[in-house]
Amino acid sequence: MKAITAVNDFVIKFANVNGSGSASANELFAKAILRMGVPVSPRNIFPSNIQGLPTWYEVRVSADGWLGRRGGIDFMVAMNPQTFDADVAEIAAGGYLFYDSTRPLPKSKFRDDVRTLAMPITQICNATYDDPRQRQLFKNIIYVGALSLLLGIDAEVFEALIGEQYRNKPKLYEPNVRALHIGRDYAREHFAGQPIGLAVQRADAVGDRIFVDGNSAAALGCVYGGASVCAWYPITPSSSVAEAFEKYCGKYRVDADSGARNYAIVQAEDEIASIGMVVGAGWNGARAFTTTSGPGVSLMTEFIGLAYFAEIPLTIINVQRGGPSTGMPTRTQQADLLSCAYASHGDTRHVLLFPEDPHECFEFSAQALDLADRLQTPVFVMTDLDIGMNQRLCAPLRWDGARVYDRGKVMSAAELEAGKDFGRYKDVDGDGIPWRTWPGTHPSKGAYFTRGTSRDPYARYSERGADYIYNVQRLLTKFDTAKAMVPQPIERNAARATRFGAIHFGSTAPAMDEAIVALEREGLPLDTLRIRAFPFPDSVAQFIAAHERVFVVEQNRDAQLRSMLVNEFGIDPARLVPVLHFDGTPITARFITGSIARELRGAQVPTHPAEAANA
Repeated sequence: MKAITAVNDFVIKFANVNGSGSASANELFAKAILRMGVPVSPRNIFPSNIQGLPTWYEVRVSADGWLGRRGGIDFMVAMNPQTFDADVAEIAAGGYLFYDSTRPLPKSKFRDDVRTLAMPITQICNATYDDPRQRQLFKNIIYVGALSLLLGIDAEVFEALIGEQYRNKPKLYEPNVRALHIGRDYAREHFAGQPIGLAVQRADAVGDRIFVDGNSAAALGCVYGGASVCAWYPITPSSSVAEAFEKYCGKYRVDADSGARNYAIVQAEDEIASIGMVVGAGWNGARAFTTTSGPGVSLMTEFIGLAYFAEIPLTIINVQRGGPSTGMPTRTQQADLLSCAYASHGDTRHVLLFPEDPHECFEFSAQALDLADRLQTPVFVMTDLDIGMNQRLCAPLRWDGARVYDRGKVMSAAELEAGKDFGRYKDVDGDGIPWRTWPGTHPSKGAYFTRGTSRDPYARYSERGADYIYNVQRLLTKFDTAKAMVPQPIERNAARATRFGAIHFGSTAPAMDEAIVALEREGLPLDTLRIRAFPFPDSVAQFIAAHERVFVVEQNRDAQLRSMLVNEFGIDPARLVPVLHFDGTPITARFITGSIARELRGAQVPTHPAEAANA
């Protein structure tokens, strides 16, 4: 058996039980490698119950800086007897298995092509600790300690991280450090004659990038973007956006002298109430947002339609998860595109922004608040669980202190007093966007009645066909105006001319970046276009027209982005080849590479992720 050998380039996966305290220990492991100057990309795969079911934590270590899932497991830390067989089966040939050997296992449980490292962790904990809870919690730190020695990660790095974690609980520092060294000492004594081929060596490949999750970054973007109202109802995986917004507001939005809070956060009784509050706040001139996931959007659609037709600005941060219905609440997907792009009954089109990482979650959340005001319409920030709940290396979050919020066409009291014509739903500039006033702007002028029914350009109730057509056609004009305002696509040309292209968006970007390089090495170059918003700018249609075939990579069953491209541009569907991954785990570079390579070589693109899992 030839063992896998690699320095700063491998995938390690932890198999644990939910509620065992393993997540913080596994995160400590990932951060330690990061502190060694080596890029990592961790992903927490957890169940939707509180405790007892299997959970996994996968860490991609990449000296080249790849941050997407690669596919394949080089080192498995199997700490869950329930999933042991499946976990062992995942290991690549020549890989490594680390497990708790307190209870002997039959030979049939192991593989001849995998190196096994056995450590009686439960036995060690039972002999060291009397308290059952300590036995469980320190068990995690002990195996992290053993791994740190096996992989060559400095103990001082872990000690510093533990010190930072428990800076407010100093009594917990010494016990955790002790558990770390129990694991290191055991590995030093028992595995010295079994060196492994994987190692972490100090590097300087992280640079000035920061390590943050997308939900926290989006919340901070809302703070800097001027949001003063957040109404929400708890739902996985978006709840931490509102929680982080509250934390940051408490830090940045409290008057130092009076202690007054310059914000309002309401946990509503349900999603319908939360979006209703946001609509009311937006109508009153506040910058307001809600955060939710797919089931929440379903409940909000009638209010979303009202905001669209009455032209009230609001922002919705949709952290997508597996659906439909309850689906897989703690798994990731990109399957809410159609439900959000055309949310509500009747003819509607909504602005969608597609961030690729926490950095863009910060930027796009702030920009969404500007766009909502400028366009007087709902704007969606379409993130997902993979970006939202997993920490990711990204560019630092920067804010231009001179930036001025774009409040759009708001008529002032002085303009009204001077006799400026005010038609709330009248297009006077040709861009489809009317002028509005905020409540109380003028004591006798600029008032209007806001309704969800049809009206004329001066907001007067009307069921005349001509007035209705004027309004809905103007809304289309406004949507077309938005094309130049939203984040523009990013195009990447292959090193040599090619007839083929690929379109992707959002959280597929890290894996896609790696897959394109791999395809070029195989002599299969592709031009790529990362779409960052809907409405699609004309450059998207131009990219498609310039290629014989275009692969559309997305994480849903029904090729929703592809459907939108066909619908919006009238493109022949045969020219757009779907590459679909929808098992709830983040897409991998190997899946993308295998799927596109087979198609380019004349084979059929797989219709289900399982067909290309080992690509």
